Amino acid sequence: MDRKITKDIGTLKFTDLYPNGKGDVDENTRNFLLKVVEIMLDFISKTNDRKAKVLDFHQPDQLKQILDLEIPDEPLNLDQLLVDCKDTLKYQVKTGHPHFLNQLSTGLDIVCLAGEWLTATANTNMFTYEIAPCFILMEEVVLRKMREIIGWPEGDSMLAPGGSISNLYACLCARHKMFPDYKQKGLISLGQQLVIYTSEHSHYSLNGAGMVMGIGTEFVREVKCDKRGRMIPGELEQYIISDKAKGYTPFFVCATAGTTVLGAFDPINDIADICDKYGIWFHIDAAWGGGVLLSRKYRYKMSGVERAKSVTWNPHKLLGTLLQCSTCHFKEEGLLLSCNQLSADYLFQQDKHYDVQYDTGDKVIQCGRHNDVFKLWLQWRSKGDKGFEEHIDHLFKMTEYQVKQIKEKKDKYHLLFEPECTNVSFWYIPKRLRGVPHTPEKEKILGELTAKLKSKMMNAGTLMIGYQPLGDIPNFFRSIISSAAVQEADVDYALDELDRLGHDL
Repeated sequence: MDRKITKDIGTLKFTDLYPNGKGDVDENTRNFLLKVVEIMLDFISKTNDRKAKVLDFHQPDQLKQILDLEIPDEPLNLDQLLVDCKDTLKYQVKTGHPHFLNQLSTGLDIVCLAGEWLTATANTNMFTYEIAPCFILMEEVVLRKMREIIGWPEGDSMLAPGGSISNLYACLCARHKMFPDYKQKGLISLGQQLVIYTSEHSHYSLNGAGMVMGIGTEFVREVKCDKRGRMIPGELEQYIISDKAKGYTPFFVCATAGTTVLGAFDPINDIADICDKYGIWFHIDAAWGGGVLLSRKYRYKMSGVERAKSVTWNPHKLLGTLLQCSTCHFKEEGLLLSCNQLSADYLFQQDKHYDVQYDTGDKVIQCGRHNDVFKLWLQWRSKGDKGFEEHIDHLFKMTEYQVKQIKEKKDKYHLLFEPECTNVSFWYIPKRLRGVPHTPEKEKILGELTAKLKSKMMNAGTLMIGYQPLGDIPNFFRSIISSAAVQEADVDYALDELDRLGHDL
């Protein structure tokens, strides 16, 4: 049945909607939600309009004056709530815009969006089969498929609230495997100092894990990287040898497959050899780069991934799934449950009338867990493996095109590194510095100008590219291509717009 908005509902209040409304409650509810959908569809259209701005930037104090953010004592009319919805999206960054190259997580997959809407409508938790039967079964199918792609015929997996928590789960399971008494007896059962190893370019969540687990950030070793941002295996082994000589216990090594800034892939097989040699848990943080596993052309970047004991992989990054969607996978089946199970008898009764192995909530340290699987399941159904492979290959093709254009415009741009993922690191060179010899002094000036150019970019609202320093390297731009919307013309636009905004700096 074709339902249209039949009357104005602006003067109504929440009490005229489900679940408490009376009279025309069904029509009122439908009309209100249809108006909300209209607002969202308008935002989607603008997000995909290359003539529209990426954002309408205001300073925090300005935005506070524009938006009425206060919570009232009395209920507001529905028309005011619709204005609130519209204004919120008006001043929100359009992260699915083809000219948004600012973050690892970008794009707006429409089928995935439909899945997210349905997820919110269902509004169910994910701890037991009895309240989320379809979603629990979808989770089993999707996570099993991801493990098979990694190369594990068996194992276990979970969806977590972000890659940082996924890495924490890996650390927790590694400690549990080595010290099973820790779960009951705590720190007193260790009697030794544990050490975590990760690259100096890895995600800060490894330091967070050391902090949260009581290991201490001082004992999270940040191993030196080569000029491409990849962990140096020899440096890792020297750290391990030194720590063992001090009486410490090396227990966890994290290789990064796609570092946050440079997109570097650590040498997996070399690191796996060292972990095998010293009996250390080997984890791969592929939160960013894991998507290459779905491409026959680029899977080689993660050669040896099956040798890991755990892998973090975020579909909300390279695969373009909507936020949030983070997974953590384990080679050993049953370890998640053994590590985290607390058997709360108000949730995980063992005498239920169905197979209680589908009550997956006891495998995690959370109780409430958001349904992050449906949107990924629906997206994967829409694309199939072939569609995801084409998506990954397209992102790398656009990255290669951007690198080519930067090299051809070497008077205006300076490429810092040949990218391994879809991170492109470069400096913009304004007119007054073109032809000036490239020295540390020039790099310092370019770093200062990068921040100024980002300010002009944000105020113009026409483009968003992130920037950061790295070690001794001053600020530089880090363009991220992870949105399926980006085409060659958008890459050209981004470079031309940087030149328009920055040529006189």
